[in-house]
Amino acid sequence: MTMAERKRRLVAEELAAAALQLLAQKGFDAVTIDEIAAAAGVSKRTFFRYFASKEDVVVQVLADLGPVMRTELAARPAGERPSLALRNAVWISVAACADGAGRGGASERALRVVQLILGTPALLARFLERQAQWREELAAELAHRLGLDPATAMYPPLAAGMALSAFDAVLRRWSGSDGAEDPAALLEQAFAVLAPALDAVAGPAS
Repeated sequence: MTMAERKRRLVAEELAAAALQLLAQKGFDAVTIDEIAAAAGVSKRTFFRYFASKEDVVVQVLADLGPVMRTELAARPAGERPSLALRNAVWISVAACADGAGRGGASERALRVVQLILGTPALLARFLERQAQWREELAAELAHRLGLDPATAMYPPLAAGMALSAFDAVLRRWSGSDGAEDPAALLEQAFAVLAPALDAVAGPAS
């Protein structure tokens, strides 16, 4: 990473941290972009060089979760059951939010971000838009793994949607408990329900 790239990342992280602190204190609708920029020590113009809106500041914190899931799915053993491969892929992103919750630092911030997103209609809408993109990416990877035609096979998009429904359900239970419930156990419960359907795929003819 170049010096310019490091500086850009640092400014983005400072803006995000300032925004999340204000949003947690005052609520999403009560905070202005001017306040976020002032809290981060930058101009409003600088803010818009990094983020298009308040929504983007929050959702961006979790933006990498989808690509991480696809990367992990691609790395799973070729013969692994779909339910197991998807569970492990989803766990990577759940763990990014939940590991060490309640002990401060990035994980505590992620918990607050998840709670903010799920509790704010405008943010939830943007997060669901992200998940729609992730579903397409996971479906493409599933089709590749199973030798299915991504344009016609029903299994990949349905399976990807089921995996992301599990992801969403776990985040909701975990954030609703203020980080008290074990996300690993929640994910196991979710995939125990989904596994029979996920593993029913028979191959290219499915």
